[in-house]
Amino acid sequence: MKKLSIIIPVFNEEKTIDAVITKVKKTTISGIKKEIVVVDDGSSDHTHNLLEKHHGLILITHKKNSGKGGAIKTGLVKASGDFILIQDADLEYDPKYYGVLLEPIIENKAKVVFGSRLKNYPLNLWGKNKTVLPTHLIANKFLTLLTNLLYGSNLTDMETGYKVFKKEVINGLKLNSRKFDFEAEVTAKILKKRVKIIEIPILTSPRTYKEGKKIGWKDGLSAIWTLIKYRFTN
Repeated sequence: MKKLSIIIPVFNEEKTIDAVITKVKKTTISGIKKEIVVVDDGSSDHTHNLLEKHHGLILITHKKNSGKGGAIKTGLVKASGDFILIQDADLEYDPKYYGVLLEPIIENKAKVVFGSRLKNYPLNLWGKNKTVLPTHLIANKFLTLLTNLLYGSNLTDMETGYKVFKKEVINGLKLNSRKFDFEAEVTAKILKKRVKIIEIPILTSPRTYKEGKKIGWKDGLSAIWTLIKYRFTN
Protein backbone atom coordinates (compact mmCIF):
# COMPACT_ATOMS: atom_id res chain seq x y z
CA MET A 1 0.00 0.00 0.00
CA LYS A 2 1.30 3.46 -0.93
CA LYS A 3 1.84 5.98 1.84
CA LEU A 4 1.10 9.72 1.95
CA SER A 5 3.22 11.80 4.32
CA ILE A 6 1.37 14.94 5.43
CA ILE A 7 3.80 17.54 6.73
CA ILE A 8 2.22 20.18 8.97
CA PRO A 9 4.46 23.13 9.94
CA VAL A 10 3.00 24.83 13.02
CA PHE A 11 3.75 28.11 14.75
CA ASN A 12 1.42 29.56 17.41
CA GLU A 13 -1.81 28.05 16.10
CA GLU A 14 -3.55 27.15 19.38
CA LYS A 15 -6.91 28.33 18.01
CA THR A 16 -6.91 26.02 15.01
CA ILE A 17 -4.48 23.14 15.50
CA ASP A 18 -6.94 20.76 17.19
CA ALA A 19 -9.46 21.15 14.37
CA VAL A 20 -6.79 20.76 11.67
CA ILE A 21 -5.30 17.60 13.17
CA THR A 22 -8.77 16.12 13.67
CA LYS A 23 -9.71 16.82 10.03
CA VAL A 24 -6.46 15.35 8.75
CA LYS A 25 -6.93 12.20 10.84
CA LYS A 26 -10.51 11.71 9.67
CA THR A 27 -9.68 12.15 5.97
CA THR A 28 -9.35 8.85 4.14
CA ILE A 29 -7.98 8.13 0.66
CA SER A 30 -8.79 4.79 -0.94
CA GLY A 31 -5.72 2.55 -1.12
CA ILE A 32 -3.48 5.10 0.64
CA LYS A 33 -2.00 4.96 4.12
CA LYS A 34 -1.45 8.28 5.93
CA GLU A 35 1.54 9.44 7.96
CA ILE A 36 1.17 12.76 9.81
CA VAL A 37 4.41 14.64 10.47
CA VAL A 38 3.93 17.75 12.62
CA VAL A 39 6.76 20.23 13.17
CA ASP A 40 6.11 22.61 16.05
CA ASP A 41 8.29 25.50 14.93
CA GLY A 42 9.06 27.07 18.29
CA SER A 43 5.50 27.90 19.35
CA SER A 44 5.22 30.09 22.46
CA ASP A 45 1.48 29.62 23.06
CA HIS A 46 -0.39 26.40 23.98
CA THR A 47 0.10 24.78 20.57
CA HIS A 48 2.60 22.20 21.79
CA ASN A 49 0.46 21.10 24.73
CA LEU A 50 -2.48 20.58 22.39
CA LEU A 51 -0.36 18.58 19.95
CA GLU A 52 0.87 16.26 22.71
CA LYS A 53 -2.73 15.19 23.34
CA HIS A 54 -2.99 13.75 19.83
CA HIS A 55 -1.82 10.18 19.30
CA GLY A 56 -0.49 8.71 16.08
CA LEU A 57 1.57 11.76 15.06
CA ILE A 58 5.25 12.09 14.36
CA LEU A 59 5.83 15.24 16.43
CA ILE A 60 9.06 17.20 16.02
CA THR A 61 9.85 20.30 18.05
CA HIS A 62 12.04 23.25 17.14
CA LYS A 63 13.29 25.16 20.17
CA LYS A 64 13.38 28.35 18.09
CA ASN A 65 11.17 29.49 15.24
CA SER A 66 12.89 28.84 11.92
CA GLY A 67 10.08 29.70 9.49
CA LYS A 68 7.76 27.65 7.29
CA GLY A 69 10.50 26.50 4.93
CA GLY A 70 12.73 25.44 7.81
CA ALA A 71 9.91 23.46 9.41
CA ILE A 72 9.08 21.73 6.12
CA LYS A 73 12.71 20.75 5.61
CA THR A 74 12.75 19.19 9.07
CA GLY A 75 9.53 17.33 8.26
CA LEU A 76 10.98 16.00 5.01
CA VAL A 77 13.79 14.29 6.92
CA LYS A 78 11.26 12.25 8.90
CA ALA A 79 8.70 11.70 6.13
CA SER A 80 8.73 8.12 4.83
CA GLY A 81 5.79 8.26 2.42
CA ASP A 82 5.77 7.69 -1.33
CA PHE A 83 4.01 11.06 -1.66
CA ILE A 84 4.48 14.32 0.27
CA LEU A 85 1.71 16.85 0.96
CA ILE A 86 2.09 20.17 2.78
CA GLN A 87 -0.80 21.08 5.09
CA ASP A 88 -0.95 24.50 6.74
CA ALA A 89 -1.93 24.54 10.41
CA ASP A 90 -4.74 27.06 10.05
CA LEU A 91 -8.19 26.29 8.64
CA GLU A 92 -7.70 27.88 5.21
CA TYR A 93 -7.05 24.58 3.43
CA ASP A 94 -9.47 21.65 3.73
CA PRO A 95 -8.12 18.05 3.80
CA LYS A 96 -11.22 16.92 1.88
CA TYR A 97 -9.18 17.68 -1.27
CA TYR A 98 -6.45 15.09 -0.56
CA GLY A 99 -8.01 12.49 -2.84
CA VAL A 100 -8.39 14.71 -5.90
CA LEU A 101 -4.94 16.23 -5.39
CA LEU A 102 -3.32 12.80 -5.25
CA GLU A 103 -5.24 11.31 -8.17
CA PRO A 104 -3.05 12.64 -11.03
CA ILE A 105 0.09 11.41 -9.24
CA ILE A 106 -1.33 7.97 -8.50
CA GLU A 107 -2.41 7.67 -12.14
CA ASN A 108 1.11 8.71 -13.29
CA LYS A 109 -0.21 11.80 -15.05
CA ALA A 110 2.06 14.10 -13.04
CA LYS A 111 4.73 14.06 -10.37
CA VAL A 112 3.64 17.33 -8.76
CA VAL A 113 0.14 18.71 -8.14
CA PHE A 114 -0.81 22.19 -6.91
CA GLY A 115 -4.21 22.97 -5.45
CA SER A 116 -5.12 26.25 -7.18
CA ARG A 117 -7.21 28.71 -5.19
CA LEU A 118 -7.24 31.27 -7.98
CA LYS A 119 -8.78 29.46 -10.95
CA ASN A 120 -12.24 30.38 -9.69
CA TYR A 121 -11.48 33.18 -7.22
CA PRO A 122 -12.91 36.58 -8.24
CA LEU A 123 -11.57 39.93 -7.06
CA ASN A 124 -14.41 41.86 -5.41
CA LEU A 125 -13.42 45.18 -3.86
CA TRP A 126 -16.80 45.90 -2.27
CA GLY A 127 -20.15 44.34 -1.37
CA LYS A 128 -21.08 41.43 0.89
CA ASN A 129 -18.85 39.10 -1.14
CA LYS A 130 -15.83 41.38 -0.83
CA THR A 131 -12.55 39.53 -1.26
CA VAL A 132 -10.70 38.84 2.00
CA LEU A 133 -7.35 40.68 1.85
CA PRO A 134 -7.68 41.78 -1.80
CA THR A 135 -4.08 43.03 -1.83
CA HIS A 136 -2.97 39.46 -1.15
CA LEU A 137 -4.98 38.18 -4.10
CA ILE A 138 -3.41 40.81 -6.36
CA ALA A 139 0.06 39.97 -5.00
CA ASN A 140 -0.50 36.24 -5.55
CA LYS A 141 -1.60 36.84 -9.14
CA PHE A 142 1.46 39.02 -9.75
CA LEU A 143 3.83 36.41 -8.30
CA THR A 144 2.21 33.73 -10.44
CA LEU A 145 2.50 35.92 -13.54
CA LEU A 146 6.17 36.55 -12.76
CA THR A 147 6.71 32.81 -12.35
CA ASN A 148 5.13 32.13 -15.73
CA LEU A 149 7.19 34.82 -17.45
CA LEU A 150 10.47 33.64 -15.92
CA TYR A 151 9.98 29.91 -16.29
CA GLY A 152 7.65 29.55 -19.27
CA SER A 153 4.96 27.90 -17.18
CA ASN A 154 1.19 28.30 -17.21
CA LEU A 155 0.31 28.25 -13.52
CA THR A 156 -2.61 30.05 -11.91
CA ASP A 157 -1.52 29.87 -8.24
CA MET A 158 2.19 29.54 -7.52
CA GLU A 159 1.78 30.55 -3.87
CA THR A 160 -0.78 27.91 -2.95
CA GLY A 161 -0.15 26.10 0.30
CA TYR A 162 -1.46 22.83 -1.10
CA LYS A 163 1.44 21.27 -2.96
CA VAL A 164 1.77 17.50 -3.42
CA PHE A 165 4.92 15.76 -4.67
CA LYS A 166 6.24 12.35 -5.45
CA LYS A 167 8.83 11.90 -2.74
CA GLU A 168 11.73 11.51 -5.15
CA VAL A 169 10.93 14.86 -6.77
CA ILE A 170 11.09 17.01 -3.65
CA ASN A 171 13.94 14.97 -2.16
CA GLY A 172 15.89 15.64 -5.34
CA LEU A 173 15.80 19.40 -4.75
CA LYS A 174 18.33 21.35 -2.75
CA LEU A 175 16.05 23.66 -0.78
CA ASN A 176 17.52 26.68 0.99
CA SER A 177 14.51 28.83 1.92
CA ARG A 178 13.53 28.88 5.57
CA LYS A 179 10.50 31.15 5.54
CA PHE A 180 7.48 31.69 3.25
CA ASP A 181 9.81 31.95 0.24
CA PHE A 182 9.73 28.14 0.29
CA GLU A 183 6.72 28.31 -2.08
CA ALA A 184 8.67 30.32 -4.66
CA GLU A 185 11.86 28.28 -4.37
CA VAL A 186 10.26 24.84 -4.62
CA THR A 187 8.16 25.96 -7.60
CA ALA A 188 11.12 27.53 -9.38
CA LYS A 189 13.35 24.48 -8.94
CA ILE A 190 10.64 22.05 -10.08
CA LEU A 191 10.00 24.14 -13.20
CA LYS A 192 13.71 24.38 -13.96
CA LYS A 193 13.86 20.57 -13.92
CA ARG A 194 10.94 20.58 -16.37
CA VAL A 195 8.82 18.45 -14.05
CA LYS A 196 5.15 18.61 -15.02
CA ILE A 197 2.85 20.38 -12.55
CA ILE A 198 -0.90 19.78 -12.72
CA GLU A 199 -3.25 22.23 -10.99
CA ILE A 200 -6.51 21.13 -9.37
CA PRO A 201 -9.07 23.83 -8.45
CA ILE A 202 -9.78 24.07 -4.72
CA LEU A 203 -11.78 26.37 -2.47
CA THR A 204 -10.26 27.87 0.67
CA SER A 205 -11.39 29.91 3.66
CA PRO A 206 -8.91 32.82 3.80
CA ARG A 207 -8.33 34.37 7.21
CA THR A 208 -7.42 37.92 8.15
CA TYR A 209 -4.49 39.21 10.16
CA LYS A 210 -6.82 39.55 13.13
CA GLU A 211 -7.55 35.85 12.82
CA GLY A 212 -3.86 34.96 12.73
CA LYS A 213 -2.62 35.51 9.16
CA LYS A 214 1.18 35.70 9.26
CA ILE A 215 2.50 36.29 5.73
CA GLY A 216 3.21 39.97 4.92
CA TRP A 217 4.52 42.33 2.26
CA LYS A 218 8.15 41.58 3.09
CA ASP A 219 7.46 37.94 2.27
CA GLY A 220 6.13 39.08 -1.11
CA LEU A 221 9.37 40.92 -1.84
CA SER A 222 11.33 37.88 -0.76
CA ALA A 223 9.30 35.69 -3.14
CA ILE A 224 10.04 38.06 -6.04
CA TRP A 225 13.78 37.92 -5.31
CA THR A 226 13.65 34.13 -4.92
CA LEU A 227 11.95 33.65 -8.29
CA ILE A 228 14.49 35.88 -10.05
CA LYS A 229 17.50 34.40 -8.22
CA TYR A 230 16.71 30.78 -9.02
CA ARG A 231 15.96 31.54 -12.64
CA PHE A 232 19.66 32.22 -13.10
CA THR A 233 21.30 30.18 -10.31
CA ASN A 234 20.94 26.76 -8.71
